[in-house]
Amino acid sequence: MKLLYSSLILTAVIGLTSCGNSSEEKKIDSTPAVPVTVGSVAAENNTPFLTASGKIEAANSATLSTRMMGFVDKVHVNVGDKVSKGQLLVSINNSDLSAKQAQTSAGITEAQAAFNNAEKDYQRFQNLFAENSASQKELDDQRARYEMAKARLEGAKQMKNEVQSQFAYVNLRAPFSGVVTNKFIEAGDMANPGVPLVSVEGPGNFEVTASVPESEISKIKSGTEVQVIVKSSDKILPGTVTEVSTSAKNTGGQYLVKVVLDKTDASILSGMYATVQFPIEKKADVTAVMVPKEALVKRGQLTGIYTVSQSNTALLRWLRLGRTFGDNVEVLSGLAADENYIISSEGKLFNGAKITIKQ
Repeated sequence: MKLLYSSLILTAVIGLTSCGNSSEEKKIDSTPAVPVTVGSVAAENNTPFLTASGKIEAANSATLSTRMMGFVDKVHVNVGDKVSKGQLLVSINNSDLSAKQAQTSAGITEAQAAFNNAEKDYQRFQNLFAENSASQKELDDQRARYEMAKARLEGAKQMKNEVQSQFAYVNLRAPFSGVVTNKFIEAGDMANPGVPLVSVEGPGNFEVTASVPESEISKIKSGTEVQVIVKSSDKILPGTVTEVSTSAKNTGGQYLVKVVLDKTDASILSGMYATVQFPIEKKADVTAVMVPKEALVKRGQLTGIYTVSQSNTALLRWLRLGRTFGDNVEVLSGLAADENYIISSEGKLFNGAKITIKQ
């Protein structure tokens, strides 16, 4: 009896599940397919440019630090402030340095007095020696005393110069006119030797440091005029190659190329990503996968494209993009040659949506 009761329950559960799946399948099947226009990937072997990714940096930039340890008395600037050359940026407590400066000043006064006395005695004994009233030994002793006093005075003055030079590390000043781009410390914090405190960049002059693979670096020469595409604004700016690295020891097999941008009114900032186009043909065995801009889908910082699955549904594929040629964009990864993708649709697409391809 118990066995029969269990069998009935199992049969009922299976029946309900089957009904649910059947209704769900009907619901999915009843969803109308979205008409779409499909294109195929265009593969180009002879692209007109060799490209490399890089980052825009200010030509004049400096991160200031100190070699003195002490508490920060005051930070005189904020991020974004314009500063002039020599302007005071950070003040570090220098009471011990001021005391050492007072000691050196006292030492100079003492050494100066001893030197003046030794100089007079030496001159006096020179006159006595000329009149045969002093021996050669007495004159030599006075000369040695004079030279030692002179050396002690010079040592005291050099000690003062050393203390004065250390004040440059407790009163940090702008090395050139520019803009404060970062502030790493606040008043009351402890400043430690070598730790960054403030960053300053000179406005107007920018450069791009790009990484070039070893197979192409031999083709790039200093002085070559290039085009730089700023990714955030899609603006194309002219530039000139100024430095070509000859070693990839510490750059993971990539060679660094520095490009100086021409002066422009375009709104570019340090840290923006850019693509450098060198007027050099790529090797014939390099295939570029190109897709139109209108087919791309953006979700925040990600860019993708809808492809066609084997079951005729839309499949969203995330891409990594390269350079731009007119209305087409190079796909570095995420889409292979001869794959189909959706260019446009007559309805809203989502991942897994049923589609019908327009002829």
